[in-house]
Amino acid sequence: MYDLILIRYGEIGLKGDNRPFFINKLISSIKTICRPLGEFTVQKSRGRIFVIPENSTAQYLSRLKKIPGIVSASPATAVELDFPAVKKAALKMVQKKLTEIETPASFRVQTNRANKDFHLNSLEVNSRLGAHILQNTEGLTVDLENPELTVELDIRSKNIYLFINRIPGPGGLPVGTSGRGLLLLSGGIDSPAAGWLALKRGISLEAVHFHTPPYTGQRARQKVLDLTDKLSESGVHIKLHLVHFTEIQRAIKKNCPEKYLITIMRRMMFRIASRIAEKNDLQVLVTGECIGQVSSQTLENISVIRSTANLPVLRPLIGYNKQEIIQLAKEIETYNISRRPHQDCCTVFVPKHPATRPHHEEVVRAEKNINPDQLMENIDEKIEIIDFEQ
Repeated sequence: MYDLILIRYGEIGLKGDNRPFFINKLISSIKTICRPLGEFTVQKSRGRIFVIPENSTAQYLSRLKKIPGIVSASPATAVELDFPAVKKAALKMVQKKLTEIETPASFRVQTNRANKDFHLNSLEVNSRLGAHILQNTEGLTVDLENPELTVELDIRSKNIYLFINRIPGPGGLPVGTSGRGLLLLSGGIDSPAAGWLALKRGISLEAVHFHTPPYTGQRARQKVLDLTDKLSESGVHIKLHLVHFTEIQRAIKKNCPEKYLITIMRRMMFRIASRIAEKNDLQVLVTGECIGQVSSQTLENISVIRSTANLPVLRPLIGYNKQEIIQLAKEIETYNISRRPHQDCCTVFVPKHPATRPHHEEVVRAEKNINPDQLMENIDEKIEIIDFEQ
């Protein structure tokens, strides 16, 4: 029934002279994410990209709908610039669709006439095609405002594309058009969602996770691997830096005031993340912090912790509430992974009464008990690197 996929993009079209750069990045993501599915070709026209696979379009759609930069995608049929051929193909498409839904059903026809040389205008196409479908199909009524079926035509220079379904994509910008960042990835709900929002704004990511065996086990580690793999479904190659953090965390717990354990631990994480980012030419750090959600995310704690980072820190979730973050995590399919009951290093060492408004000078004095520079000396030897790509 369908022989290609019609892809639409949004704000890419507003990029002026830079538009080809963004379109080519999007096409690169499409080729990367669809490569394992078999042979296909990619074509572009003004405002549209076409993916033409050698086999079923369904498995391609399941991947394309996750790629940042794609506003929507439709399985479509290409018909020559001949209205009788259009009527035949559209009628067949509608009748096939009606076998999948309950009847009676309402419908309408909508036309995008990008090819102004086509001999019928949009209203004429809508009227004539709608009448033909109505006369030759039982159980249909016309509803121009809220129909159950919308038969759409995209009239281009060489073909007319027919489709019924629009599968929404994430929109945003293609990954890699806005620079490179390092995501501080825990096993929780927030940081994968923050990483997804960064990807959606065109930032390609590497990730860092702080692993503390034996306090966190193999299952906790696997949870983070699965979260990274899920983020890579956006068509991006992600390198995960797995930092063995046990020695540093033990030093903090043994030598620092209990109320500052989380603050000092996160300051060490930001130091290590900054070193990894600079070594790999990454421009920003990305975290899942949002205001007031936990004790380490008060403005005072955020400020004290941030001071150890040598790079800008992006917090895409800063104004979200927990329910909004959970909803986003469900949409990007990381929620059920994050909900697995395996603790990360932050939850294992939570003090009974953490400081919510730490004083910077007091934290720096307390930190001298562990000599941060000395703990950082051999950190590269404690980092395992794992690559993820689809």
